[in-house]
Amino acid sequence: MQKIILAALIVVLTLSGVYAQPRWTAAQADAWYKKQGWLRGCNFQPSTAINQLEMFQAATYDPQTIDRELGWAQDLGFNAMRVYLHHVAWTSDRDGFKKRLDDYLRISDKHGIKTILVFFDDCWNETYLPGKQPDPKPGIHNSGWVRDPGAMLDSHPDSLPMLERYVKDVMTTFKTDNRILLWDLYNEPGNNGRVNKSMPLLKAVFAWAKEVNPSQPISAGLWSWGPKFDELNTFQRENSDVVTYHHYGYSDKHRQIIGQLRKQGRPLICTEYMARRNGSLFQTIMPMLKEENIGAINWGFVAGKTNTIFAWGTPVPDGKEPDLWFHDILRKDGSPFSQDEIKVIKTLTGKQK
Repeated sequence: MQKIILAALIVVLTLSGVYAQPRWTAAQADAWYKKQGWLRGCNFQPSTAINQLEMFQAATYDPQTIDRELGWAQDLGFNAMRVYLHHVAWTSDRDGFKKRLDDYLRISDKHGIKTILVFFDDCWNETYLPGKQPDPKPGIHNSGWVRDPGAMLDSHPDSLPMLERYVKDVMTTFKTDNRILLWDLYNEPGNNGRVNKSMPLLKAVFAWAKEVNPSQPISAGLWSWGPKFDELNTFQRENSDVVTYHHYGYSDKHRQIIGQLRKQGRPLICTEYMARRNGSLFQTIMPMLKEENIGAINWGFVAGKTNTIFAWGTPVPDGKEPDLWFHDILRKDGSPFSQDEIKVIKTLTGKQK
């Protein structure tokens, strides 16, 4: 019965949705992309925040750390950061949340960095609450990261109109803001075994975005290539103005994925890459992406409360720093994990001749 109610709600809410404003043409997407220059940067979470809520709630919003760390990003020649939002930050303090988001964009713009904003996310922990967030669990990758909205719609389909108000409010507020590069509507839909359970919300959020009709492009990144994700992947490819994707493997497989995605005839942005243990390295992937004129947004920047120097599914109980970091580039004092990586990055971005 709950699934029937959710489906009915989505039909009502999307009658004027995804078809209200047409998808950008390939020519429009190409013209927009040419204006940006080569995009390069990170998925950004300040080192003092364990998750999306700690980043943007009033008690823990940390503009000093954000300013310092984005200054380091500017020094590396980065010009784009991907930043996650969470609906609970909006429901618990709508006006304050939007003010803090505006302040984040002010700081980012000061450093010559545009922002990719992410709404929904199927990754990591199911349970989330406003207020104080958990402390990091020693040695566990993303121990405090939370999904949005997770399984909430499975049990409470009547929450969908609230999510619609959230997305439309934020997008309408910033729909002509040049500091925002792109709206990434849903991170890794179908992850954590949800697969097509995420399709209704994916379709709904594209519909809502099309109703707002922002000046920035919209997208949702492809991330899993198995046949069970065919329906999700087809929808994401066919409704994204600019094609975004994730890949954490070797350069040969990465090139194969690029070849497949080129068939869409649209600009490409890799919004997640770089996992050292998996062979996805700055030294091999970033030069390839620049050569292909594909945006290069790696996972992680300054090692901190997210614990992403530790690998997925490989906890280090004593929390000792691994010899080979999984993600991230800098320590909290700004010193690099690898000086060779910094040289590669700065050479590619033009900061080091």
